[in-house]
Amino acid sequence: MKYEEIIHHAHTAWEKASQLAPPPKPPQLHFYLPAMPSMRLIHALDMGWWHYRRRRLFRRHILPLLAYDDQLLRDIGHCCDDIRWASQLPLKVDAIQALKERSNNLR
Repeated sequence: MKYEEIIHHAHTAWEKASQLAPPPKPPQLHFYLPAMPSMRLIHALDMGWWHYRRRRLFRRHILPLLAYDDQLLRDIGHCCDDIRWASQLPLKVDAIQALKERSNNLR
């Protein structure tokens, strides 16, 4: 594979991993039925599912970038140590966003 194709593949992987937006906040209802679960519970479940899906995208698209050398990863703005650091974060922390913030702070 040519170097340009590898860089394109790495950029595409990053874009695919970053495309999942968080769920919107639940609306404030003017009424409440006793059989209806609380909106905070529904939002907490939505956020838990979103964190799970986001971490799966990180594992599917970003972790395979560790197979490339550091020079290639520096070309796309990251390094192996940063990706390994982000993979060790707790599940409640968005690894993709933390990796973006870390790369922005180092520049």
